Formats: sequence, C-alpha cells, structure tokens
Amino acid sequence: MTIQKDKPTVLILGGTDFIGRHLVHYLVTQNLTSHIRVADKMLPQTAYLSKQHEQAFEKIEFKQANLVNPASIASCFQRDDNTEFDYVFNFAAECKYSQVEEVYQDRILNLSVNCAKEAAKRKNKFYLMLSSAEVYDSDQVASKESSKIKPWTVVAKYKYQAEEQLKKMEGLNLVILRPAVTYGPGANTGLTPRLIIGRVYKHLNEEMTLLWSKDLKLNTVHVNDVVRACWHLALWYQSTEHPQVPIFNLADKQDTDQETINTHLRAIFGIQTGYHGSVVSTFAKLNLNSVVEDINEKHLQPWADILKANNVQHSPLSPYLDPELLYNNAISVDGTAIEERTGFKYSVPYLSKENLQQIIDEFKALNLWP
Repeated sequence: MTIQKDKPTVLILGGTDFIGRHLVHYLVTQNLTSHIRVADKMLPQTAYLSKQHEQAFEKIEFKQANLVNPASIASCFQRDDNTEFDYVFNFAAECKYSQVEEVYQDRILNLSVNCAKEAAKRKNKFYLMLSSAEVYDSDQVASKESSKIKPWTVVAKYKYQAEEQLKKMEGLNLVILRPAVTYGPGANTGLTPRLIIGRVYKHLNEEMTLLWSKDLKLNTVHVNDVVRACWHLALWYQSTEHPQVPIFNLADKQDTDQETINTHLRAIFGIQTGYHGSVVSTFAKLNLNSVVEDINEKHLQPWADILKANNVQHSPLSPYLDPELLYNNAISVDGTAIEERTGFKYSVPYLSKENLQQIIDEFKALNLWP
C-alpha cells in the first residue's frame, strides 16, 4: 500500500460495524487519507457488508483484535514505520441491550478507557469517542450539550462513565460525539426494527398499533452525516484551541417523532398505523416486561415465516424489541451547536421515505430481507 505523506493516517476502532464501515467508505471514496487501519473483532467477511463497502475494505488494512485487552490495543496502534496514526475514531462498544452489567463494564467502560490511554500515550493528534444521546434526561425538551445528564439505558450509563474518565486524561486530544437515533443502509438497530415490524403487519394485514403517543420524540440523524461530522471534527480540531473537551450532539432538522416514522411506514408498506390509548399505555408502564414479551411473541414467528416463505436462509435482522427501548422515553436532541461552532452542515436534514427504503433495498441486495 502506497503511503501519501501529505494526507493523514487513520485508525478506526470497531470499524467493521455500522458507523465504522460507512466512515471507511466515505474516506476511501473521497480519497481523504493516506492509510486506513480498521481494528475489530468482527471480520469483514462475516459482517454482511454491501458490495460498495466490500470494495472500500479492499483498499484498507484490517486487523482482527480484542479491543478490551491492552496488549491487543497496543498492537493496533503500532505502525510498521514507527510513526503514529494522526486520527483515531473509536466506535467499538457493546451495543446490545439487556446484557448483564459486567458486559458493559468490560466492553464499554474498560474498552473505552484502555483505548484512550493508548492514544494519550502516543499523542495522536485527534481522538473521537462515539457516545449516545441516551445520556440525557429522557423528556420531550430538546437537550443541548449542557443539559441534564440522566442516562436511561445501561449502554448510555456506561458510555457516560467512559466520557467522564476520558475527559480527565492528560494528553488525549478528545472530542465526544452524542448522536440521536442513527439510521441508514446496514443499520440493524435504530429505525430498522420498526421497518421489520411494518413488514410483519403488511403480512398479517393488520393495523400496526404503538405504545405511547404519536408525538413521542425519536430524533434522528443519517449515518452519512455522522461520518461526515467525524471527519469534519478531526479537521476542525487541528485549527482551534480547546480549553475544554468539545462535546457535540448530532440530530437532523426533522425533530422526528413516532408519527413522522409511521407516516413513512404507511407509505412504504401500505398499512394502517395507530396508537394504544392511555389505559393500555398506563398498563404497559406498570407491566412493561410482560407487555414487551407479548409484543415480541406477536412479531417473531410471523417474521420467521416471512423469511422462510421468501427463501431467506440466514438474516441478522429481527423485529425483537428490547424493554429498555420501549419505555416512554424521548430522544429529543438539539443538534445545532456543531453547525454554529464548527461550520458543519447536515447533508440529510430530513427523514424521508426514500432514505428508509434504501435500508430495505440494501438488505434485499444481500438477500437478508424478504
């Protein structure tokens, strides 16, 4: 691989997963770097990469690694020519919900701290930690970066603990990013389970009825804007002084709520949608685990039947909804500070039917969607 000295070198931790693969594709297609190394425990060959992303990964260096282990982390940072990577992006973290707390302690907090320690020791010019908008109080008011912190998922609880530890590290050139619900081609989580459930209700020929109200905020940001923001911040960081660690939210202009999403689901699948009344929602609040169990039971078998009928042999996609994500908690985020302070502009300002259809179309191309 030819190294062009005039362009920065990049290390992407957790780079095979959803956001990481999109950053790889962006950097490769825009020819922005001289060398990219991706470190991840998941091999590209088993990650259900799209054809475009496969082609991008052919042009980078991949290193399989356990990013909890300090010795393994050190080997990921070590370059053959003994120079240091210019920019490091850390997307590696446990993202599945309802794991035991020890898993998050190890795969979010310890992983984040150990990777950042290595970056601080090597004095990389820029280090980005991907956090979550779930760290904020879950009311309907749009949270700014200075708003009340009250993590409402266990993932967010450990992300915030990691943020706090990283902010204290000497020599770490840190920026923290807190995106809203991130969606786009290749996403297994976020809005994708709602698309899957919409497909289930088309199959069942029934109305799709949701808990809580139509105006429950579920603010969104397209993955293309997440990766563009990551690169934008790396360049911006070099040109300004930082007496405090910069923290930025990411959320598009849509102010997305449940009804915004349902409008598109109706258009895509030709289904009816509605909302349970206050009596059912109040019951759900008091008996959430039982209600979620019933919801998942209703969706899982029909989805399996649809996959089988359409000869989809193996699919990582599931309509399973985790109880943590079904609480009456809003994701309401003000994403304007990054524009005002750094000049960043969102390229996908609104959630659209076409953007959601792209998610389905990519999974269809991989024979993962019926």
